Amino acid sequence: MRIAIDGRELAGRPTGVGRYLSELLTAWGELPAARAHEFVLCLPERIDESRFGGLRLSTAIAPGAGTIWEQRALPKLVAASGADVLFCPAYTCPLWCRVPTVLVIHDVSFAAHPEWFSWREGLRRRALTRLSARRAARVITDAEFSRQEITRLLGIPAGRVEVIHLGASALHRTASSRETLVLYVGSLFARRHIPELIEGFGRLAARVPDARLEIVGDNRSRPPLDVEALIAATGVPDRVHWRSYITDAELAALYGRASAFAFLSEYEGFGLTPIEAMAAGMPIVVLDTAIAREIYDDAALYLDRPEPDLIAATLERALSSGPERSRLLDAGARLLQRYSWRACAERTLQVLLTAR
Repeated sequence: MRIAIDGRELAGRPTGVGRYLSELLTAWGELPAARAHEFVLCLPERIDESRFGGLRLSTAIAPGAGTIWEQRALPKLVAASGADVLFCPAYTCPLWCRVPTVLVIHDVSFAAHPEWFSWREGLRRRALTRLSARRAARVITDAEFSRQEITRLLGIPAGRVEVIHLGASALHRTASSRETLVLYVGSLFARRHIPELIEGFGRLAARVPDARLEIVGDNRSRPPLDVEALIAATGVPDRVHWRSYITDAELAALYGRASAFAFLSEYEGFGLTPIEAMAAGMPIVVLDTAIAREIYDDAALYLDRPEPDLIAATLERALSSGPERSRLLDAGARLLQRYSWRACAERTLQVLLTAR
């Protein structure tokens, strides 16, 4: 079987969906069952595909970008490749294509909370994702919560939506010792309460003199956050560091040195970076939401609301040594057994093979 893949998210600086697709391709390269099939990455530009060396992999390239590339260029690449099925890992797909499509919808924040998006972007996402889901032969999502949201907000029957959990990447490099370092990794969206996290850390810093905060993520808030002003307002700007993007090697080093991870999101489809933090051996602090309870279970410290004083107190608990930290690390180790990129790849491949 020949499987075409919308590979746009692998180009440039891959983040969320790009990480997901990269992990899937790597896991497929290690699966004996995947070696019986051909994979065609459809791209707007060349990438280094040598990292996916275990696969029978080729590329098909047509320049372009955005929705126009997806709707016009991608179907032509799929047809020219002779593919039997198309895998679209990022919310939308061509509305006209000669082969069945398997679509991944990671979350529907644009429908659940339209106020987080500009009217034009929100309308585009809602309309195109709904039409894509109706056109797709199968839909995949990351959690039961997200399946319910797709049914409720997009009108797609639950029976057409397959829940496949993401994996836990062992993305860390063990340091000689942990630092008093709080880490956040992920794009900066309004729903993730970055201003409150920074203010909360500022209050923590007054009580924990050697504490530091590292924030890694592209500023995608609308309107954009003035992150530097938020950092300056803490009174300890030398102890808060923000970078929009770092390499995997730099990220692995941070995961290995940090002592606590904060991810104060009120809406996610899964929430991958806290799972990576668990795999790196640190406690996580998250908001108490339905999706967080489903994914992190008893292996997290939960906040009822994103208030700076509460954030400071909970981060201090996460940084402290003692029975609670040991309990969280033990619970995290057990939880991680649920999340495997190999299992994710096996189940995703099975959906693709049965979509015809």
